[in-house]
Amino acid sequence: MVVFFHGGGWVLGDLDVADSTCRSLAKDAGCVVVSVDYRLAPEHKFPAAVEDAYAATVWVANNAGAINADVTRIAVAGDSAGGNLAAAVALMARDRGEPALAYQVLIYPVIQYAFDTESYREYAEGCGLTKEEMIWFWDHYLANIADGENPYASPLLAENLSQLPPALIITAECDVLRDEALAYATRLRSAGVSVYLKQYDGMIHGFVGMALVLDGGKNAIADIAAQLRSVFQQ
Repeated sequence: MVVFFHGGGWVLGDLDVADSTCRSLAKDAGCVVVSVDYRLAPEHKFPAAVEDAYAATVWVANNAGAINADVTRIAVAGDSAGGNLAAAVALMARDRGEPALAYQVLIYPVIQYAFDTESYREYAEGCGLTKEEMIWFWDHYLANIADGENPYASPLLAENLSQLPPALIITAECDVLRDEALAYATRLRSAGVSVYLKQYDGMIHGFVGMALVLDGGKNAIADIAAQLRSVFQQ
């Protein structure tokens, strides 16, 4: 079972936006996919979205039998801001002692409240998602700057990343968020977490959601499904 969180900078997006991705994963990975309609900013600031995401994941675990899913094989997944929520839910599940997660799929995730990486400098404009837009999204999501230092908002800032579920991290070469995702992969590995990192050269932020028209998106969906099948068959 995959619990999926849509992207949209915590401000935009809904179940319809993620529908094609979720349907493709359900079909290709052969699993139940639960798509979560969490509360959005600015009406609902941090930590509303991540608490909703965590509560939904707990509900799914407690009701797995009712939706024909296996409670011992639960993964969290999401793209962009949804990837941020998936990473944060993995941290919450570890810190709060439930539920047990088998895997996390982070698709070009937002990982830290900062805008100073090389990819932010290189792709600030002209490749879809811009630096200015990310600043706007964070400004809407956070109630104050101090919240950006909370590891449930910025998972890269968590002191301890051990005992987290194995991860698949998908990055796009031409994406402001690329380098923070790479940094997270490095830190997870240093903490003993198994990470499969796949960068898609020439791709921009959001390409997985464009799988109907982009070969890179189709390939990414196939790669994610293959990883999920492998994890769920163990």
